[in-house]
Amino acid sequence: MNRIDTEAFRLRRFAEELVAAGECEVREAPTDLIELGAALDANAKAVWFKAAGPERAEVLGNVMGSRRRLALALGTDEKGFPARLRDGIAHPIAPVEIPSSDAPVHEVVLEGNDADMAKLPVHLQHALDGAPYISAGIDFARDPKSGLTNIGCRRLMLRGRHSAGIDLNAPSDLRAIYQTAVAKGEKLPLAFAVGSHPADFLAALAVTPPLDEIHVMGGVRGAAVPIVKCKTIDAYVPADAELVLEGYLDPRGLVEPEGPYGEYIGYYGMLKRNPVFHLTAITKRHDALFQTVTIGGKLIGRTDTAQLGAAKTEAAVWNALQQAIREPVAVCCTGSSGGMYNVRIAIKQRYPGEPRNAIAAVFCSTADVKHVIVVDEDVDVFSDEQVDWALATRFQADRDLVVASGFRCVPLDPSLAGARTGAKAGFDCTKPFGKTGEFDYLVPEPPVLPARPKLSIEALLTQGPATYLDLMAALGTRDGREVLPIIEKLYDEGRLGRLEDGRYALTDPQPRSS
Repeated sequence: MNRIDTEAFRLRRFAEELVAAGECEVREAPTDLIELGAALDANAKAVWFKAAGPERAEVLGNVMGSRRRLALALGTDEKGFPARLRDGIAHPIAPVEIPSSDAPVHEVVLEGNDADMAKLPVHLQHALDGAPYISAGIDFARDPKSGLTNIGCRRLMLRGRHSAGIDLNAPSDLRAIYQTAVAKGEKLPLAFAVGSHPADFLAALAVTPPLDEIHVMGGVRGAAVPIVKCKTIDAYVPADAELVLEGYLDPRGLVEPEGPYGEYIGYYGMLKRNPVFHLTAITKRHDALFQTVTIGGKLIGRTDTAQLGAAKTEAAVWNALQQAIREPVAVCCTGSSGGMYNVRIAIKQRYPGEPRNAIAAVFCSTADVKHVIVVDEDVDVFSDEQVDWALATRFQADRDLVVASGFRCVPLDPSLAGARTGAKAGFDCTKPFGKTGEFDYLVPEPPVLPARPKLSIEALLTQGPATYLDLMAALGTRDGREVLPIIEKLYDEGRLGRLEDGRYALTDPQPRSS
């Protein structure tokens, strides 16, 4: 058997690719941990700190804070990214287990008191956060009922050297697995990979039918994930991760005061009660690159969580649209809406009513979308300018607005004002069905002179109505002003008129003898 490549999807290798692509800022100078948050906030690039904290540790942040960087991670461009991600999710690849001796993440193994999260370069990300957070954790847990591995992205708030609070307030598969363990009074073994390739994050957030989610990770990578059994718990993790935290959630339930925290929607999340994670081991590469994820801040569209959330939302919306309409064209979820609230959809209308079907499908999809804008295929949903134009010229509020209430919602949204369900709005910014070729919906384009045989203007108009560009082509002029004396003469003779669409036409199509 060929030895599996444990470097191909290493975070450090991808960071080097980002530097080469001009997408990563490298800071060689020593940087105190308190400075990391300010250096990352609203930064358009990833940042690689080469000497963070007194240990001079290497820390990489904001790796996935742009669609271009996510596209680079999947070997494509921004235009091809959504289809590439959907294809990866739809074609899982089984992992390959390797021995601990071949796993880079087991090059250093720390157990007992040597396993100390306070020795990691964990920084306070926002001014009012409850404590330093490990924000880049991808969690791995085996579901005892199915035997399948569940993966997700969850933060850890340090409460000491060996324990942390984990955010499990939102409904999720992991929460359901944990609640089953709590009901039995059992610990739930759990591992966190910290320092992972963006493909792994994309897989961890994907909405999929029940299956072993490490297979989905392989599909998104486009290659089998090398996995290794943890040292102290019954769980499997990517052998090519930078660092892994092993441990368990204690069976007491939601008891730990976790938060406040600067959330992905751009506001603080309040103090919540969450489970406690207890550390049993840290395993890592000998030159492990610590990762931090950007969440919240001045420009949330530039954060890891917003861009990852947008990718997840777009995939979920696309799946819903395929069941609701004949031909979806494109889906864009804006990072500036937190990667979930505002979605734009382009469709090719096949039947009357499809824009409303699209809106209804998104309302009822697994994505927590609040606002849906539907446009025709001629509008680029990734262009703010074009979507703004469609909203301005193809939408009438009393006719094209769809509003409904009582939907499942994300409690973090402060506009809910304490309500447990929320409202949604759809904006039908499409042209009326069948109006595609109508003159009042034609988009102006620069003139291009058609090639045609030279002909007098009168002879051309004898054949039928013509545009001014047609008249220029008949004369073979690239200037255009030569046409004016001729049409002026025809006007003076009372022989030239205009149709409602603006074309020139002879009122007397019969040529006159001189």
